[in-house]
Amino acid sequence: MESTSGHPIKVVVRRTGLSAHVVRVWEKRYQAVMPERTATNRRLYSDEDIARLQWLQQAVQAGHSIGQIAQLPTPELVSLVRAEQAAQAAAPLAQRTIDGEGEEQDPSQFLAQALAAVQRLDAASLENQLARASIALSQRHLLEEVVQPLLERIGQMWQEGTLRVADEHMASAVVCRFIGNLRTSFQVSAAAPHVVATTPAGQLHEIGALLATVVATSEGWNSTFLGPNLPAEEIAGAVAQKGAKAVLLSIVYPGDDPHLGGELVKLRRLLGDDIALLVGGRAASHYQRFLHRAGATTLANLSELRDCLNSLRR
Repeated sequence: MESTSGHPIKVVVRRTGLSAHVVRVWEKRYQAVMPERTATNRRLYSDEDIARLQWLQQAVQAGHSIGQIAQLPTPELVSLVRAEQAAQAAAPLAQRTIDGEGEEQDPSQFLAQALAAVQRLDAASLENQLARASIALSQRHLLEEVVQPLLERIGQMWQEGTLRVADEHMASAVVCRFIGNLRTSFQVSAAAPHVVATTPAGQLHEIGALLATVVATSEGWNSTFLGPNLPAEEIAGAVAQKGAKAVLLSIVYPGDDPHLGGELVKLRRLLGDDIALLVGGRAASHYQRFLHRAGATTLANLSELRDCLNSLRR
């Protein structure tokens, strides 16, 4: 007879709201919990294991990486979560725009609800949250405090194994449509300078480059989005055809491509010295040596992109 002094994973899923996939990833990859095993190798989770997973879930939802907190003792984990809750309760709502009833709108609320929709694989809810945020917030706060953090969190969760591939693909499709619609809402003078945006060869995640085109367009630049995964020769050809003054590159994943460094240096050689090369994305720092050789400006966020584009205009 197998021991029944514990709970099977379906009970853990019901009590925590985590998927079985996430529970197993947290267990195998991060040793967040160590359930007992029966004679037939079935996992049995104690009440303490379930409580710990609930605290971990709350900490991750607050923005902490599971890789950084998985080994914390449970009392420290509880203190961390409670401190986050106290800070959130004490912090005043960010003064953004005011809705028809005079209530302040907090971008973090839209971000949290959008993330929850992603985790539920609920495309309609995600679209609704982004639409609501676009009405309640200025375009700058929408992009910098909702859309960009949403993309960063989705990428982080996917790499940690806390988000399924299907969830990531759904979210990417919804956000791409949303950003594309934003881009068409701006009117730019034909005499304005031109910029092209893309990802270099081997970089398949296009949303960062698409987001950069929206920012450039909102700052009065004519922008052309070339799609992802372009070799240096194609990027340089598009720059020449458009007479562009700058290239926006997004480098998101992977961070260890052995060929990308050479592509970046080649791109600078093909562009010449007069074209600005602006590079962002969470994996850009992994190629800093090559970006330096390419004379690129590395950007940490959309606000820095705005500043750099305005400086180029001046």
